Amino acid sequence: MSATPVRRILAAATLLALLALSACTVGPAFHARQITAAPPSPAVPTSMPSAPPSPSAAPTTTRPAHGSLDWYLSQVPTFPEAPPPQPVPLTATGALPFWHRLPTEQKVAFITIDDGGLARPPAVAEFIWRAHIPVTMFLNSPAAEEHDVYFRQIQVAGGVVENHTISHTSLAGRSYDYQKQEICGAADRLETLFGKRATLFRPPFGEYDSTTLTAARDCGAKAVLHWSETVHEGKVRYQTPEKVVQPGDVLLMHFRPALMDDLLAALKAIHRAGLTPALLEDYIR
Repeated sequence: MSATPVRRILAAATLLALLALSACTVGPAFHARQITAAPPSPAVPTSMPSAPPSPSAAPTTTRPAHGSLDWYLSQVPTFPEAPPPQPVPLTATGALPFWHRLPTEQKVAFITIDDGGLARPPAVAEFIWRAHIPVTMFLNSPAAEEHDVYFRQIQVAGGVVENHTISHTSLAGRSYDYQKQEICGAADRLETLFGKRATLFRPPFGEYDSTTLTAARDCGAKAVLHWSETVHEGKVRYQTPEKVVQPGDVLLMHFRPALMDDLLAALKAIHRAGLTPALLEDYIR
């Protein structure tokens, strides 16, 4: 669902405070509606704003520089309003569902971003905010803790934090105690950092076994997510024979230097398929 004006103003104020805090440190939920390049929000700058133009100044017709935030915003497709979400059914007992693609016929697809320790392009939070991009972040807890201000900026912009273990090691074949520590330990730390218990889990490398599903459920997860497409350096790589984004598909990318290009490529692929980006957490409750 789209944020109300009051909620967006409060979120903008919070994001401004986080941006100010970020400047003092070392280093750097909503449902999709019509995604367009919105006017700049004065409360969500990536840097200190310049003085406003004089009322008598002539309007500028300069095109945004390639690779600038305004350029990325100008490239975002316009999507139809996303349908009211119809959550997928979940069972209270038994093995957790493991999905490459959500079982929905609604014309939506889902953008996910993994890891967090490698690179954190500085314009991502404002891009997500101004373009209204619904994203789910599967974070490793040490990276989330080290760069918590950065990820809080994305959280305030509408992103949701979910669980991707502590050490990003393969879980398949490991003991229940080991897997539970990796999953529960990350969930505990992420909850402390971001104020929300993770309800979705993605195993590192997509590798899991039945013990993983049991441990994830015991740590509070409602579903385990794989992916249908990957996006890297601005290119979408399809994992299914259709070679087009399907309803319910989950697109995977990572916090890497080309994340802005990856987000844009994902949006364009979803648009070409006649779908609208939506938030995973609106469909898995």
